[in-house]
Amino acid sequence: MTVLISRSPLTGEPVGEHPVHGPEEVRAAVGRAREAARAWAACGWAGRRARLLAWKRSLARRLPELAESISAETGKPPHDARAEVLLALVHLDWAARNARRVLGRRRVPSGPLAVHQRALLAHRPLGVIGVIGPWNYPLYTPMGSLGYALAAGNAVVFKPSELTPGVGVLLAETLAEAVPDRPHLLQTVTGRGATGEALARAGVDKVAFTGSPATARKVAAVCAERLTPLLVECGGKDAVLVDSSADLDAAADAIVWGAMANAGQTCAGVERVYAVAPIHAALCERIVHRARALRPGSGPDAAYGPITLPAQLTTVERHLKDALAAGARALLGGPESLRPPYADPVVLADVPEDSPAMREETFGPVVAVNAVRDLDEAVARANASDYALGAAVFIGDRRTGLALAQRLDSGAVSVNSVLGFAAVPALPFGGSGASGHGRIHGAEGLRAFTAPQALTVRRFRPPVDLTSFTTPGRRATRAIEAGRWLHSRR
Repeated sequence: MTVLISRSPLTGEPVGEHPVHGPEEVRAAVGRAREAARAWAACGWAGRRARLLAWKRSLARRLPELAESISAETGKPPHDARAEVLLALVHLDWAARNARRVLGRRRVPSGPLAVHQRALLAHRPLGVIGVIGPWNYPLYTPMGSLGYALAAGNAVVFKPSELTPGVGVLLAETLAEAVPDRPHLLQTVTGRGATGEALARAGVDKVAFTGSPATARKVAAVCAERLTPLLVECGGKDAVLVDSSADLDAAADAIVWGAMANAGQTCAGVERVYAVAPIHAALCERIVHRARALRPGSGPDAAYGPITLPAQLTTVERHLKDALAAGARALLGGPESLRPPYADPVVLADVPEDSPAMREETFGPVVAVNAVRDLDEAVARANASDYALGAAVFIGDRRTGLALAQRLDSGAVSVNSVLGFAAVPALPFGGSGASGHGRIHGAEGLRAFTAPQALTVRRFRPPVDLTSFTTPGRRATRAIEAGRWLHSRR
């Protein structure tokens, strides 16, 4: 069997060896998941909750092991990896505890025409969910799909990134150990793009994909063959708006963290900043001061780790050189900041809006800070993007900030912080345009892995039954006319 070797992005040394699963093996995994899904659905809300919380507790106890696996395959410093595990635990806990409240059968109003019917809304699990995960957050991001899918009553087949297969394998192993009476509930298949394609073709009931827009289009084309539903998260070009009334120190601190954490390899990380002209220079000074103090590396004192995907350095370099050639100013760093596998912080200003550095996802520790006349221009520029994932607003008055946030097209917006929504499991996460479609997390994230089911139970025979040929025509006509009269006056 062909093998997939995962390597440390720091040293290039192998850290794991995994099989490359082909179409037949993937289909077999989906078949096993189909059987597991039936038994899992039969567990009921309480049974699933108890088992998922047992899994969560097991993951919490094994946090050091999970974090070590994440660090080995992504190069993240230990503290970043441990924080990622914690975020995953928070979301799994919420999904397990809230699935029944969100998805459980409930009564809805029948309305006057169907007063004789009891109307109920239920959400049934889809069956088997195929999850295709990314490498930048190999545990936290897929948990937003597989944890919620499991809580909703589905089984999952998970295909992790070829850069981080070990994290995915360990995740499935921990569930099998924590819930031994439900084997095959979560299975991991490993390989490259062809394995992901095989999963999308294997008859799953929905695919949840996280990755680039280019790969998403390929997955969508495969899903279209069977009309398989697809949930997509493709990253962003997130903007931060800064008003003259904002706390500039707090804004600079948040911007630097949002742009540089995880080496800038965060789908909802900060890539663009629009600051009103009177405070632009002061904000830039504060950002540069903080960014200059950061040092990438692998040890516990490192601010962030390497660029995990070596080819991404080429994109970062292209964006930097293009921006500078077009007239942008490098306030800190530049192309010389790239020293594989690391990239030192880069801060740009006055970057032309049509530059790739402002239009395309850079996915590196680079932030562009441009001046705008006012907040109206800031909103217009922030929205003039193919991406619409996350954003942030820094402003003195929170009420004004909320009003401004709702003018942004982004699927998630934080006021006076960045990525505030990431640690709130009750909030949905996702975007539109090149950022994808659909939502994970929160109630919407649970519903995303179910099919709504409308149910009615006849309570009594209505005085005029419009669904029976035995009702006299004259009586039916009078009833319809009465309804027409009522609705014409309400």
